[in-house]
Amino acid sequence: MSQEAMPTRIDVHSHYLPPFYRKALQDKGHGNPDGMPAIPEWSPEAHLDIMSRIGISRSILSISTPGVHLDHSDPEHAVQLARQCNSYAAKLKHDHPEKFGFWAALPLPSIEGALDEIPQALKEGADGFCFMTNNHGHYLGDKTFDPVFKALNERKATIFIHPTTPCMACSADDMANGVPPTKATPFSGRYPNPMLEFFFDTARVVANLFLSGTISRYRDITIILPHLGGASTPLLSRFSGFSTLVPGPWIGVGEDELREMLNERFYFDLAGFPFPSQIVGLVMGAGVGPDRLLYGSDFPFTKADGVVMLADKMDQGVKEMFSEEEVKNIYGENARRLLERTA
Repeated sequence: MSQEAMPTRIDVHSHYLPPFYRKALQDKGHGNPDGMPAIPEWSPEAHLDIMSRIGISRSILSISTPGVHLDHSDPEHAVQLARQCNSYAAKLKHDHPEKFGFWAALPLPSIEGALDEIPQALKEGADGFCFMTNNHGHYLGDKTFDPVFKALNERKATIFIHPTTPCMACSADDMANGVPPTKATPFSGRYPNPMLEFFFDTARVVANLFLSGTISRYRDITIILPHLGGASTPLLSRFSGFSTLVPGPWIGVGEDELREMLNERFYFDLAGFPFPSQIVGLVMGAGVGPDRLLYGSDFPFTKADGVVMLADKMDQGVKEMFSEEEVKNIYGENARRLLERTA
């Protein structure tokens, strides 16, 4: 397969930052989100330009970390910001129906706000929903989120999980008194959280979703994990084996069952640096097939030149590892079938 013959891509992992969201980040103290140097620049025109440069036919946009619940003490602001963001994304999709879709933002951990936003976002054309790995220290898989998962399960929804800075949740009393959650980032100030902590937080969520029984309770939800599942792959045997051998307050899940669910209800995007080593662990170690892999650029948090460089590296990697038909599926057809199912 020549470079020129590479199939077009559908990008399931890319982000948008409308002007009002940038201002909210700055106003709420997130001018250096997750330890990054700055809030990246973004516009619809810049997004369409990078799509044209590397052959992306469609981008499914989402609000990246830290999400829309920017202040743990101001849930109403989160509700309003989620509505603004989803309305903006819906208009982009309406104006460019062949180019853009969106994973709708939810104002978690505000359960009532999320339950109100789900039907409105779907009415406006959301392709699914974006979740952070944790919401002020409340991790996906916690029972507090069951009403949201129940609502999405009834709608057979797709959810895209994005990592964020790991946190320790406050007690109810501390939250009532305005005490912020504690960041669990021992390398803070040394390495930006996306370099390492995001991968660890993704692994926490994968384990918690299985061990809490969330995955077995809500069988009609499809989950996209970013960055090939972060650091979860080498831990699958560990936490599944531990859960069946050692009694505790968790649901035991056998590794065979876990692998089966990964290949039936999960997808994994290739944003970041999957080649040459990370993808081997997922495909050969965890047994995830190429029909579960999706393209992701992480634009604009990965700048345009970085997107181009990583796309070239990915082109070489997939050609060495997969057949021409499998590459076509990874770059576009898997996502196309998934999106058609949720339309």
